[in-house]
Amino acid sequence: MPEFRVSCPVPGTSDRIGIAHGGGGRMMQRLIDGVFRPHFTNPALDAAHDGAALAVGGARLAFTTDSYVVQPLFFPGGTIGDLAVNGTVNDLAMCGARPLSLSAAFILEEGLRLADLEAVVVTMRDAARLADVAIVTGDTKVVERGKGDGIFITTAGIGVIEHAGEIAPARVRPGDAVIVSGDLGAHGVAILSVREGLEFEGPVASDTAPLWRPIEALLDAGVDVHCLRDLTRGGLASALNEIAATARLSMTIDEETIPVAPVVQGACELLGLDPLYVANEGRFVAIVAAGDATRALDLLRNHDVSQRAVLAGRVAEAPPGLVLLRSRIGGSRVLDLLSGEQLPRIC
Repeated sequence: MPEFRVSCPVPGTSDRIGIAHGGGGRMMQRLIDGVFRPHFTNPALDAAHDGAALAVGGARLAFTTDSYVVQPLFFPGGTIGDLAVNGTVNDLAMCGARPLSLSAAFILEEGLRLADLEAVVVTMRDAARLADVAIVTGDTKVVERGKGDGIFITTAGIGVIEHAGEIAPARVRPGDAVIVSGDLGAHGVAILSVREGLEFEGPVASDTAPLWRPIEALLDAGVDVHCLRDLTRGGLASALNEIAATARLSMTIDEETIPVAPVVQGACELLGLDPLYVANEGRFVAIVAAGDATRALDLLRNHDVSQRAVLAGRVAEAPPGLVLLRSRIGGSRVLDLLSGEQLPRIC
């Protein structure tokens, strides 16, 4: 497998962004913290969540946006279109919000086949229907051949927060249970199998799916949910690092309990990848009060998308910002943010 590197500017050391095949991990975090956050800082942004929780009149709304630049446009289990819908719907769900409406903006490259564009749009329509949202506004631009990579899609979404609680990294407490909703790594491996023309021991399909229904079940049952995060770019390890850093707490997870499908595990071993860092598009981590862990697992396992939910670990007070993995043989190692991303442009 070729090696992919990402470089982002560090204030005071560089005045240009260098990028090869994608971005993520520690370097992307330095870009966000060094360039964007100092100029855009406000309480909603500084919560460092998947979306912003906003008070509007007497309502609480969630608002989020994301861009999708995946190649190939079509892959086992999905397309860039349903990925764009599910990704934004899921960011709203991670805020504890029922998704309401989406916008969609398209940057199309000159020469794109209209049949391919329509196929992508149809999958967006179907994904929106499944998630019970409407795409209510949008924009389209066409760029010259060679400058658009087929299709880029940006979706934004709004949702309504119908419960009184707050779901955010700042609410995480020592002793909380860390629950992972299902097996990891399928999306990233599915993208790689097409992009690199690889065949594994069995078929691998992306796990892209809407996640609101199992989250709604937790909230309706009164489970004390402290934080939620979907496991997209950077996978489980990166999501936990981001939460631990914001909450200034530590987490320990057990490698033995975290599900990875055998074909995905085999593919990762073959390619030198760690499935804990591989992207998912239909998996999330829920951090809940310790006393609600068993009930949360029972509720999640009633939904197809989270039927393999497991108790993966616990939150501790120290060392702050550190995520530890307890290995199958009993040792421990630090799960740090990667300096780049294992797989390029997979969402």
